[in-house]
Amino acid sequence: MSGRLAAAALLAAAAVGCASATSYLDPAAPFYAFRREAEPPEAPAPGQPLRVVSFNIAYAIEIERAIEVLRGSGPLRGADLIALQEMDAPGTERIAKALGLNAVYFPSGVHPKHDRDFGCALLSPWPLVEPRKLVLPHGARGSGLRRAATIATLVRGASRVRAYSVHLPSPLAISGGSRKDELRVLARDAASSADPVVILGDFNSHDKVEELQRGGFDWLTRKLGPTTRFKLLGIPIANLGYDHVVTKRLRLAAGDDARGIVNDNRGASDHLPIWAVLVEGESSK
Repeated sequence: MSGRLAAAALLAAAAVGCASATSYLDPAAPFYAFRREAEPPEAPAPGQPLRVVSFNIAYAIEIERAIEVLRGSGPLRGADLIALQEMDAPGTERIAKALGLNAVYFPSGVHPKHDRDFGCALLSPWPLVEPRKLVLPHGARGSGLRRAATIATLVRGASRVRAYSVHLPSPLAISGGSRKDELRVLARDAASSADPVVILGDFNSHDKVEELQRGGFDWLTRKLGPTTRFKLLGIPIANLGYDHVVTKRLRLAAGDDARGIVNDNRGASDHLPIWAVLVEGESSK
């Protein structure tokens, strides 16, 4: 696969950016919360690993297929935290109800491609408290859409973890320097947490994630491998490692199966879901 072909695919994907987007700049709204009907699970024993998942579901179109993946893939089942990107409120609610999870969702704005809300969600069987939105500073070229991270604190028994679901703009929507700037904004916000932190999502970059490492965070999925399957006119032309897990005061659990990619996403997206199993403590890397 050539870099020229990959660039052509990105240009095709970015063409919708010529249409104008609506950005939701209010840090508190719109906001959606969905509560599971069942009581929270029994509090885990101290030191129990935390299983986290991230999945970009491509404009929240193939929700039923995404539910099949999240429900049927062994490494994703029983997750303590799921971060979703490219979501709308109805899709978030359907997944939360199907899996019996709590969910919080802040749309970044109305995306011009489908004229629907577009943003990040967090889901968990555990309570998600202190939800908020972090509006990122740079609008996309053409559309002007400003992305936002969805943030909440997961309360699992006696432990608390601040979680971020993140989706940075595409490489052609903002410059590499602007993407680094947005990562520095994320790092400053996350550094304020007294609790352990996990940042999950689609960074639309691999090397730029180093900016979070410079901010004192651990990049746990640096060598995970390709997580995207972009196509141009139906032909796969680019496999890129864009989806990641970054932490502070959380490290990978022992064993070779502490992180990975689900390679069969059942046609739910042009991204593959990833997972990591975490325990409290500083990384040894």
